[in-house]
Amino acid sequence: MHGEHDRPPSALGHIRICDLSGQLAGAGATRVLAAFGAEVIRIEDPVTKGLWDIVRQMGPKFPGDQGHENGTGFNNHNVNKLGITLNLRTPRGKELLAEIVQRSDAVTENFAAGVMQRLGFGYEQLAALRSDIVYVSNCGFGQVGPYGTFKSWGPIAQAVSGMTFQSGLAGQPPAGWGYSYMDHTGSYMMGIALLAALYHRQRTGQGQWIDMSCTEAGAALNGPAVLDATVNGRPLRRPGSPSSNRSATPAMAPHGIYPTSETDRWVAIACRHDDDWAAAAKAIGEPWTADPAFATLSGRLAEQDRLDALVAGWTAGRTRQDAVAALRPHGVPVAPVAEQRERIDDDPDTVGWGLWPTVPHTLHGPVKVDGIPAHLSATDWHLRRGGPMLGEDNHAVLGGLLGLSTSEIDQLHDDGVI
Repeated sequence: MHGEHDRPPSALGHIRICDLSGQLAGAGATRVLAAFGAEVIRIEDPVTKGLWDIVRQMGPKFPGDQGHENGTGFNNHNVNKLGITLNLRTPRGKELLAEIVQRSDAVTENFAAGVMQRLGFGYEQLAALRSDIVYVSNCGFGQVGPYGTFKSWGPIAQAVSGMTFQSGLAGQPPAGWGYSYMDHTGSYMMGIALLAALYHRQRTGQGQWIDMSCTEAGAALNGPAVLDATVNGRPLRRPGSPSSNRSATPAMAPHGIYPTSETDRWVAIACRHDDDWAAAAKAIGEPWTADPAFATLSGRLAEQDRLDALVAGWTAGRTRQDAVAALRPHGVPVAPVAEQRERIDDDPDTVGWGLWPTVPHTLHGPVKVDGIPAHLSATDWHLRRGGPMLGEDNHAVLGGLLGLSTSEIDQLHDDGVI
């Protein structure tokens, strides 16, 4: 917990966020602001042991059985944040939340619609506590409109947004995305909206309410498919479409992911135009590359299935590295399909950019977390600590920010308030 005068130089060191958001969609947004110096006070529920945010126990876990401190995803999405507990079922818990709000620049949450109002902390109540507060509510379907009362989760938002329908192979049912990518998209949108509102507040002194929907964040990614259907009258799912291994916009050939001689190892190749193809044909050096049908883009597109099979036959006789070594010196866009482990541990560019820094976690020691894929020359991001343990910063925040004594904080614990 740092005071007003000893915060480290940073882009957002003057911002304090009262953060009730969780999972990926909410925690991901405040995570970025925390990396750039914002003081984010993460509030959790002591009664359910933090399970407002089920990511505490979901997905990949740390070794051993540490209960609500097991989730690596929770740690990753809450780095640099302060963690406290407040039982908002109690009058005193609500009083303490109100005091934190009065000392904060923004309040963020991603409960279902109506939860904050029922707790007594809707936008009107928050604005009464601090007139220039910025409030972000981020849920699956937003707070208003005919879907406002619907419950959501990542795959639901993907399905309603139209994204699930886009994924798969021609002639097969939609495959879905396999993960809650709309949560991540929603978190990016939430972070941008929050920064915009804070900038407006800095210029005008006015706070505001940001009502956002992860489903709409997903729908905004449908642009090419929507245009193709509405302008060209071509539905996304039609003979030969969609192909998750071949993009039709812009038209290229060959343009896909191809097998190699290694088990479940692949290589990506994209010939953007005829010059790329001529360079690839020279590097491959097989008789079929001289087929006149492949000399032009229109010819390669007309024979794309046959061309892909021939390219796959060539790559299948080589390792990823050999295929890249054959094509890259000729200027052909090519790259091995990397596993997560390879990106984190083996890629020198990734290491040099600090994309997976190691930070100290109070219970688990040094752990790797996601960095930020952008560097600011004057006020870069810094990750100094892992995600907080449940209630880890109760004394630091309630004492340092609100001025409570150690005995008062201990009594709050005994009374079930924290």
